[in-house]
Amino acid sequence: MKSIIIMTSDIDNHSTVLSDEELMQQSLSNPQAFATLIARYKGLFFRYLKSFSGLRDDEIEDVVQISFIKIYRNLKAFRTDLKFSSWAYRIIHNEAVDEIKRRRRQGSENELDLDLPDKISLVDQLDEKLERKKVLAVLKKMSPDYREILTLYFFEGQSYQEISDILRRPLGTVCTQINRAKKQFKELYQKYVR
Repeated sequence: MKSIIIMTSDIDNHSTVLSDEELMQQSLSNPQAFATLIARYKGLFFRYLKSFSGLRDDEIEDVVQISFIKIYRNLKAFRTDLKFSSWAYRIIHNEAVDEIKRRRRQGSENELDLDLPDKISLVDQLDEKLERKKVLAVLKKMSPDYREILTLYFFEGQSYQEISDILRRPLGTVCTQINRAKKQFKELYQKYVR
């Protein structure tokens, strides 16, 4: 048992140093390395799904948990030409789409409840809070595909290539969709917020 504790602390101490891909490799023989990946991505995945899926928090938790199980089961199938984050976001995206389809078939669509990362400075807190509400209101009116692609790009910080990998769309299509999503956002913002 003492060796497990040492292994765990070694992973925890190095988790900020190790890349996702290195942790993936270690996860094949050490489940604690995978626990580090879970800790690193659980909050990001939750926020990502909350921003576009319309699922309740408990449903999102289920999707995240199922996705991590799928990721773990498919560690050996990980393509090293992809970034771990792109591969994992693709799995979580697919699982969320499946859950949304299940909910629609059951006739239980939920009210969209967006939760964006909080980046408010104390000085600008009131203005930022008002602007945040405006942005959320506009995002709720957007088509789900455009809302998702803007979330990936602006709030999750994914590159065009990573979004292409996640959504399995050609890079040119991603560029076009981001531009169209920005245009739709601007039009909706001008129509409903001003």
